[in-house]
Amino acid sequence: MAVEQERSDRAGAVDGARLRTGEMTVIGRVNVASNVTLVCDIDDGADSGPLRVVYKPVRGERPLWDFPDGTLAGREVGSYLVSDALGWDVIPETILRDGPYGPGMVQRWIESVDNHTGRGDRFDLVDLVAPGSVPEGFTEVLRALDGAGEEVSLIHADDPRLQRMAVLDVLINNADRKGGHALEGRDGQVYGVDHGICLHAEDKLRTVLWGWAGATVPGVLLADIETFAEILPGPVADALAPHITDAEIDALVARTEDLLEHRTMPLPHSARPIPWPAF
Repeated sequence: MAVEQERSDRAGAVDGARLRTGEMTVIGRVNVASNVTLVCDIDDGADSGPLRVVYKPVRGERPLWDFPDGTLAGREVGSYLVSDALGWDVIPETILRDGPYGPGMVQRWIESVDNHTGRGDRFDLVDLVAPGSVPEGFTEVLRALDGAGEEVSLIHADDPRLQRMAVLDVLINNADRKGGHALEGRDGQVYGVDHGICLHAEDKLRTVLWGWAGATVPGVLLADIETFAEILPGPVADALAPHITDAEIDALVARTEDLLEHRTMPLPHSARPIPWPAF
């Protein structure tokens, strides 16, 4: 197991170097995204083949009235820095660098599984089912009407990998955790993507992962948060400073301290606690 982990760490370091220096070629665009989101390959002749990435140029961002400070790309990087400092691999490696359309966020592409292809007995991490038919191992978040006016239940997996993501969302104050932003990778990991509207100083938590609302945060996660709290005012804050404001860093410190003090997940308290659309 230690040898496998060492190999994985070496592979990650190699991919990180390629992410920063390789030349990007645009191969497609994610048309459902609200901001310009491009799929690129970095082909530097490596034996492993091209490295696929997501590239969001700053010039393709749509301005948001409630996120006036900095860029959305910077918030994506800041969110990754928090995940990384916690020792959690929730967010794929994310950097700011120049690309075909200028500076932007570049993130390692995640090959995800599709549980709705060829298997009728599998569900995505966040899914919709008929009311009263919540499968074992899932939690119902709410009931609503779909586009056809039929009642459906929004559910998510009661999975520790997903719970870790929910805890991270509390810390980074994620205002947009949609169902499609939680990916089950083919490598068995669970990843979160699309963190452009995070780390605001004001409380803006909007998520589909309310199944753990009011629950005690697992001890193993609290231990990581305690370690994170010790390094947050120094090296982590320094790394975040180019991407978010001092007030937003102070708010991150306050959220971290609050979570350690109460050791429970918050309850929804805003008029719109779930992002729309939810997927």
